[in-house]
Amino acid sequence: MKILISNDDGYLAPGLIALADALAPIADIVVVAPDSNRSGSSNSLTLDRPLSVYQASNGFYFINGTPSDCVHIALTGIMSSRPDLIVSGINQGQNMGDDTLYSGTVAAATEGHLFGIPAIAFSQLDKGWAELKSAARVARDLVERRFDTLSENFLLNVNIPNLPYEQLKPAVATRLGRRHQSEAVIKAQDPHGRDIYWIGPCGGQKDAGEGTDFHATALGHVSITPLQIDLTQNAQLAALKKVLA
Repeated sequence: MKILISNDDGYLAPGLIALADALAPIADIVVVAPDSNRSGSSNSLTLDRPLSVYQASNGFYFINGTPSDCVHIALTGIMSSRPDLIVSGINQGQNMGDDTLYSGTVAAATEGHLFGIPAIAFSQLDKGWAELKSAARVARDLVERRFDTLSENFLLNVNIPNLPYEQLKPAVATRLGRRHQSEAVIKAQDPHGRDIYWIGPCGGQKDAGEGTDFHATALGHVSITPLQIDLTQNAQLAALKKVLA
């Protein structure tokens, strides 16, 4: 099996290194990741400047662009053959509910999915890299399962509690929860007295009921949510057609 690995925390991130170390014994891996932290970059591609590709001493490629840039360039400019799977992470911090819209970790997996390649995004619930080896072991377990009964081009979002491997509860299939509206921006001033703004904290959990990723991980389960790209609001499509008739 040939696997392309990327992330949004950068090519030096412990989560990326742990994921590569866990998958190297079972697959031919290629790692292409951003040169620095690109959290919150979502599915953006860099179109206003050229991008450069470098290679670290450990063989990892790194690019001065977004996670989507990395996967895009890997598939169309670096790799000589198509990978069987694209894996992103392991992210420092959860990507659940509405977070998936902004996540660079999920975006890297999504870019592969858009190319018709199965993809999995892995995140730890809490920041700080606690129990990272446990999370990497979970990632390897899930990659080895292959998910052959799913569609040929699946996109999975996995969130792993920061617990020792033996304390983790079984992986469960979940839907995305929902958050409340984000907190207000934080206003400050730069050294020249000009107003600057920091994006505020994300909103609290609004829908964290049974069956959601929030609920499952709170109970110690590994959460696996199948994602899709189609943003069509099908429930309103028929009504819109009537308005336009």
